[in-house]
Amino acid sequence: MSHFSQIKTQIRNLASLQAALTDLGIDWKEGPCPVRGYRGQTINAEIAIEQDNGYDIGFSWNGNEYELVADLQFWQQASSVDRFLSKVTQRYAFQTVLNETAKQGFQVAEQQQNEDGSIRLVVQRWRG
Repeated sequence: MSHFSQIKTQIRNLASLQAALTDLGIDWKEGPCPVRGYRGQTINAEIAIEQDNGYDIGFSWNGNEYELVADLQFWQQASSVDRFLSKVTQRYAFQTVLNETAKQGFQVAEQQQNEDGSIRLVVQRWRG
């Protein structure tokens, strides 16, 4: 019996996910690679995050989005699963906005981290 939980996300772009994890200072490995769980069980994922306790967290493509996969019994992060996903999702959205606006010729003019945790981003495009 598998102990892995699979938590749905709205994350669909691997490069933005990787950039978000890097922004958050999270060490990750690019897959496909095994995510380790209870009693040596593994599940393959596109991204694996090793934990000090020998159990991993991963992000696995389900055909529609990247799901967080982990044996939650062995969660060993500084924040809860919900808070972890919230941080990752916020940075993912930020990276996605940066990538999409850059494709359209915009550059970041101003970036501000607000006290409530939100990010204010001003982009501009010069026309010649």
